[in-house]
Amino acid sequence: MTTRVMRSDEWADPPKPVQREVLTEQPDTPQDRPPVLFVPGYGHGAWAFAQHWLEHTARRGFPASAMSLRGHGGSGADPDARLRDYVHDVTQVAAGLPKRAVLVGHGAGALVVAMALARYPARAGVLTAPVFGGVSTALGLLRRNPTGTLPGLFGGRVSLRPAQLFSRSLPAKEAQSYTARLQRVPAGAQRQLVRRQEPETPVGVPPVLVAGSPDDRIVSASALEWVARRYGGSPLLFPGMGHDLMLDARWQEPIDAILDWLEKLPS
Repeated sequence: MTTRVMRSDEWADPPKPVQREVLTEQPDTPQDRPPVLFVPGYGHGAWAFAQHWLEHTARRGFPASAMSLRGHGGSGADPDARLRDYVHDVTQVAAGLPKRAVLVGHGAGALVVAMALARYPARAGVLTAPVFGGVSTALGLLRRNPTGTLPGLFGGRVSLRPAQLFSRSLPAKEAQSYTARLQRVPAGAQRQLVRRQEPETPVGVPPVLVAGSPDDRIVSASALEWVARRYGGSPLLFPGMGHDLMLDARWQEPIDAILDWLEKLPS
C-alpha cells in the first residue's frame, strides 16, 4: 500500500458541501480516552449505531459519535456522490473532534474509513464486516439475492433481504424494521464497488482491527481474511452473527471486544 501526497483532482473538483448529521453520546464521567467516530455503510445512517453501540460506547467511558454519509440518514442529499465524497465527509467530521479519533466503519463504511485513514491521522481504525468491493462480492450478492441485486448493476437500487443482514436470532419484526430503513445509494458510488478497492497506506500507521462474522452473507470469510492481512493481522470473528453486527441479536459482543482492544492500546 502507498499514500499519495498530491491530490490535484480533489483540489480542481472539490466535493460538494452538504449538511452532515452527527449524533453524539458523552460518558457520565469524563475520562482521558479518544473519541470514537462510527461510520455506517451504504444504505445505513447514524441511526444504525445509535440503536445500541453509541450509548454503550459512552457507558464504557469513550466519547462516541455516529455520522451519516451524504445522502444517508439526516445528512444532505448528493445524488452524484462517489467514494471520495464520503471520505471527505469522514475526514471533516473527524477533524472537528477535540482529540484524534478512533474511526470505526461498517460494510462499505469500513472501506470509506480505510480510505480516510490515508488522509486523517487517526488514533486507530476498526473495520467491521468490511466491503472492499470486487467481482466476488457482486457475484455473491447475485447468487443469494438475484432480483434484489441485479438492478444495482444498471444504476438501480440494491434491495437487501433481512436474511442477508441478520442472524435468525434477531426477531423477524425487528429485522424487517431495520431493513425497511435502508436508503438508496447513488449509482456512481454503488458501481465503484463492482471493482475491488485498494486503499492507500494509513497516515502514521495506526493500529487497525478487522472484525466480522464467518456467517456473514455479504462478506465472505476469505474477504475478511484478505482485508485483515492488508493490515498485518487476522480478523476478530463472531460466529453465528449476520452482516449488521451493530444491530443483530448479540450486538454487545463485538462492541465490547472492540472497546477491550482499544483499552489495551498504548497511550
